[in-house]
Amino acid sequence: MTDLPVLDAPTRFRLVRELARGGMATVYEAEQVGPSDFTKRMAVKIIHERYGAHPEWRQLFVDEAKLSANLVHGNIVQIYQLGESADRLFIAMELIKGVTLRTLINTHRARRLILPPDVAAYCASRICRALDFAHHFRDARGVHLDIVHRDVSPGNVMLTWDGQVKLADFGIAKARTMADPSANRPLLLGKKHYMSPEQLLGRSVAPTADVFSMGVVLFELFALRSLFTEDETLAAIDEVVLSPTPDLVSRLPELDPDMQRIIAAAIAKEPEDRPSAAALGRALDAWTAARGAPGSPERLQAHLAELFPEAPASPPQRQEPPSVSLLPGITPTSR
Repeated sequence: MTDLPVLDAPTRFRLVRELARGGMATVYEAEQVGPSDFTKRMAVKIIHERYGAHPEWRQLFVDEAKLSANLVHGNIVQIYQLGESADRLFIAMELIKGVTLRTLINTHRARRLILPPDVAAYCASRICRALDFAHHFRDARGVHLDIVHRDVSPGNVMLTWDGQVKLADFGIAKARTMADPSANRPLLLGKKHYMSPEQLLGRSVAPTADVFSMGVVLFELFALRSLFTEDETLAAIDEVVLSPTPDLVSRLPELDPDMQRIIAAAIAKEPEDRPSAAALGRALDAWTAARGAPGSPERLQAHLAELFPEAPASPPQRQEPPSVSLLPGITPTSR
């Protein structure tokens, strides 16, 4: 078989505006620029300079891109490219127009509005679909990769204006702990008050660790407050690992008993007592169907439109980004 040629065509991006700034990287809306005035809007995640200088953190960033690029699923944010410009690593990914699940929860809480149960269950069931796909993913050679997300939380879930639910940020999916370059000590990555007991203790984790995190998110969708409030590691260990499993009846007495049982199963202390992500998703779909209100993209889209007036009814008009907003080392093509 004749070898196919390699296409050597570096991609150029113009940065348009900052979308989000995290501890390790900043995400921008960007415009991919190609020949013949070809353009495509994407999101570009650029590692912070202080982390880009450390091999351990650079490798974590690279691992995220390499792992996520092949997780092609409707409920997972798609990764397109890993690149480097002026010694700054960046990841080009799907641009999501919408809000995070964290924004949805916070908006309901601020306005003292209950999140509709069918919307809450629908969002959670779609996250479960994403997790189930990742948990069973095999590479091109057919090797099962044993992927565990390890950072399932409302801030890592995107809701598009047209009603799609997408799980993002597999940045620590292949690294439970790593050495802190500045302190030379183990660093537990992720949000402590969403972690499973075994993850907080630094033990090996299975897919059911993500199910525990999903159960914590599910409680928050209905209660509009956190199940576990502490984020410091020692306090989280005391609350999540050592304390009894929270009594959902006293925490949220108005919640339907069947949903209480679904959440209770997900947050069981022992991993083997939790359902799989697929089973949890099916239970959520069955729960909404039994209530006569099965979730759908159209239902979520309508709810977002009611809650966020800025949700565009049509694609916004394209605006030319200023020439100063460029990824270092990348120059615009002529128009």
